[in-house]
Amino acid sequence: MRTIKLAAILMIAAAVCAAAVSLPKRTAFECGQSYTFYTGSSSSNCRIVTAADNAALVLLTLGEVRGEATTYTRLDVAEFLSGVNGRVLFVEELSDSVNYYCAADLPYSAELYGMEINLHISVRDDGVTVASPIIFGGY
Repeated sequence: MRTIKLAAILMIAAAVCAAAVSLPKRTAFECGQSYTFYTGSSSSNCRIVTAADNAALVLLTLGEVRGEATTYTRLDVAEFLSGVNGRVLFVEELSDSVNYYCAADLPYSAELYGMEINLHISVRDDGVTVASPIIFGGY
């Protein structure tokens, strides 16, 4: 009986280890004030799921993740770009923000103006939002 219990415990432990290895390792960005996932459709009609805490755990519960975003109070854009091997492809300046559309080593991409974009950085007076591939919804 003891041998059966020990074997069952070892099998469960092995299953937990195998599950942990097969799960996604982490989110695309270090979590800022909140973390957003874009699921389902790969367009602006996607479902938006926001996690206040534990973004990595929320990610495990979602299917068909097509993009991710987070917001920071402040961000050194040049340092951030260096960390994701990014380069700015074009910039849009609006009345309330400056938006950088970039190519970087990130898992998602979208075509915009005939270019493959996989990082969007929106700098505003009240904070900075980064997303891969782009920020969907309002920003």
